[in-house]
Amino acid sequence: MSQQVLGVIAPGKNEPVRVETIVIPDPGPGEAVVKIQACGVCHTDLHYKQGGINDEFPFLLGHEAAGIVESVGAGVTDVAPGDFVVLNWRAVCGQCRACRRGRPWYCFATHNAQQKMTLTDGTELSPALGIGAFAEKTLVHAGQCTKVDPAVAPEVAGLLGCGVMAGIGAAINTGEVGRGDSVAVIGCGGVGDAAVVGARLAGAARIIAVDIDDRKLAKAKEMGATHTVNSRATDPVEAIRELTGGFGADVVIEAVGRPETYQQAFYARDLAGTVVLVGVPTPEMKLELPLLDVFGRGGALKSSWYGDCLPSRDFPMLIDLHQQGRIDLGAFVTETIGLGDVEKAFARMHEGDVLRSVVVF
Repeated sequence: MSQQVLGVIAPGKNEPVRVETIVIPDPGPGEAVVKIQACGVCHTDLHYKQGGINDEFPFLLGHEAAGIVESVGAGVTDVAPGDFVVLNWRAVCGQCRACRRGRPWYCFATHNAQQKMTLTDGTELSPALGIGAFAEKTLVHAGQCTKVDPAVAPEVAGLLGCGVMAGIGAAINTGEVGRGDSVAVIGCGGVGDAAVVGARLAGAARIIAVDIDDRKLAKAKEMGATHTVNSRATDPVEAIRELTGGFGADVVIEAVGRPETYQQAFYARDLAGTVVLVGVPTPEMKLELPLLDVFGRGGALKSSWYGDCLPSRDFPMLIDLHQQGRIDLGAFVTETIGLGDVEKAFARMHEGDVLRSVVVF
């Protein structure tokens, strides 16, 4: 039997979000209903609200979440009711050309629930990243549920569902930061700070944090940055070169998603260095670079989608590192809020006041 719960929807482009009653169907084959315990307010949710992803309104927002599996549909064997899980938006299919090549983190046919959650009047909802976790319960594909140690606080574990994983993975998986490397991170919000953490875990010798907000730079220093650059006051390309012997960084991670900052990343890397784009641009943005510079500088220009992660591999590993005290996932949680505070959390995000606001249930 379907059930009704409260959830946060974005009704239309740039309209304020609101709490509505939504209808959750019983899980069908391969699906699971998850009782949400915590869900982070991610910038991607704001992109959805602003129409920067697509125009399939109304959206059921929220995707960076952890909770308890309540029920599962036919054929589900990997998770069971009572399991503590982090939700992910890369439920790999195992059958597409990327999976068959042994690169499931590039899966081209990831799974989502087939059934639709709706408003009480039958209006179908588009769940953010196939999850929709600003809700007391949500319906997902069972492959979107990754079991982790239930001893970890939900508001901490859920961060791996998007931003923290994206940043750590951008450094470790996509950027392949190695021992002794120099790394620059442009943009020190939640994802950028996670990239700083990832670079530190990988053994980078020099980690340069770049932002226009001194508050964010101070936080990046706490997370492991060895140097900071305020790019409002200083040319970041010249500053990064100066801090790397005049050469540029081995890996530059762009965590803003703007053409201007991408160009800074491109020219702030060493010859044959790597640029990693993990910041999310909007559809209208264009990039213009001299093709000769692209050719002449060599190296690699990469995009990092979800930190090129494999949830079944990476989530438990990062939880384990957190429990060992080697990374502090809790440092990303600025505040915990209620379901009705999401609109205010977006405003605080815009003002740069938080790394993560986390809705707790």
